[in-house]
Formats: sequence, C-alpha cells, structure tokens
Amino acid sequence: MDNHTPITINRNTNEADRQNALRQIYSQVLERQPYEFERKEIAKIEKDFLKGKLGIRHFIGELVMSSLYLNSFYHDCSNLKFVEWSFKHLLGRALQGSEEIATYMNLLMMEGVSAFFHEILGSEEYRKAFGCFTIPYARDAKLYNSPRNYLQTNLLQQEHVGQRGKVIPTIYWQQLGMDCETGTCVMPTQTMAKSQHPEANVPVTRSLSDEIEELLQMLQKSDAKQVLQSMNDNQRLLLRNLAK
Repeated sequence: MDNHTPITINRNTNEADRQNALRQIYSQVLERQPYEFERKEIAKIEKDFLKGKLGIRHFIGELVMSSLYLNSFYHDCSNLKFVEWSFKHLLGRALQGSEEIATYMNLLMMEGVSAFFHEILGSEEYRKAFGCFTIPYARDAKLYNSPRNYLQTNLLQQEHVGQRGKVIPTIYWQQLGMDCETGTCVMPTQTMAKSQHPEANVPVTRSLSDEIEELLQMLQKSDAKQVLQSMNDNQRLLLRNLAK
C-alpha cells in the first residue's frame, strides 16, 4: 500500500472503507499488520474505530501507547531511535536537526512517553498536515525544510524495523557518511578487514551500555563527521555492530 497517498475518513465512512483505513494505519504506524494474538490488547479500540466512535488521530493516540507499539519501538531501543521512529510514523518525516532532537529528547526523558506523544499529536504541524481524520503519510518534497531533510526522510521511509539497528538514528548514519545501500551500514573508512578481526562480527548484547550512551552523547553534542574522526578502534567497532 502506498504510504505517500493520503487516506481520509469521516463520521459517515462505511465499515469497509474503515477496514481499509485500519490496515493503512497499521502499515504506517506499526510498519506491519498485527498478529492475531496481539489484537487482543487493541480489540476495543479497533471495534470503536470501525463503528465510527474514534477518529484516526484518537485511534493512533491509543495505539502508540499500547504495549504492541512500545514493545516494537520503545523497549530495547535507544530514546534517540524511538524519537526518530515516532516522527516517521506520526509526522511522516525525519528529524530536522540537533535542536529538534534536543527538544523532544528532553520532553521524553523529563515527562515520559505519554507527554511526548501528546506533544506530537497535538502539534500545529500534525493538525495542519493530517487533522483528526487523515492517516499520516510521507509528505511531498516541498514540505521539508531542506533537501537534506527530504533525503533523510526518504532513507528513513525505506528502512525496515531494526534494519540499521535500534540505537543510532538514520540521521546520524547519513551524517557519518556511512554506506547503507545494502540494508546494513558500512563505515566509510575501514582500514582493517573483518577477516583480520573476527570480533567485529560479535553483536552488541547490551542495548544501552555505558559505551553506547557515551557514543550517543558524542553524536548529539558534536558534528557527526568530527565524532567519526575522533573515534578510537573500539568505538568504531561498536558503531559497526550497532548498524547490524
């Protein structure tokens, strides 16, 4: 289903069209359809939506607070990656830079997930783009603040869940100049072959170790390319593993 095509419903929309809208909401927000056992948690809001008791914005607000969504995109992920995924799902675009990242990271960490989603879904941007009855989608190029943001959004829209890891946001992969065309991200300069360093194939098992936290803070506070140049071998190895 094309996630660039707006789908809008109203109180008079029939149940068949609402079923179609429901499938599109799941494709946009969950990036898949729920499994049968997962539908138990969301059965009531599904029923209310199909009967016209809930609009799209209200339904999405309930969906993103469910364990179905949070288990997929919040738990076992970094806050940074969660914020980026939320922008992809709810605003149809990538983050626009360090100032926006800092604003929403602070909101998430200081006030929690509920306040974070309330801010996005209640924002002027969301209201103007989608209102209460249009499903979020990837918007046209003219609506991005820069060519870079448009390219970052395209890269993000093509990314499958966990394809480039659950820690470093796509915005940083691009800024670091990493090659992500194959579905995983490769460091731009690798002076040592993997065959000489078998430990490079060992996955990172701790989602937010002290080293990862330090790396994320470095990326937030400095230019990504400068961070890359200043990394030691262990940090470069960590970054490669996080991209898997």
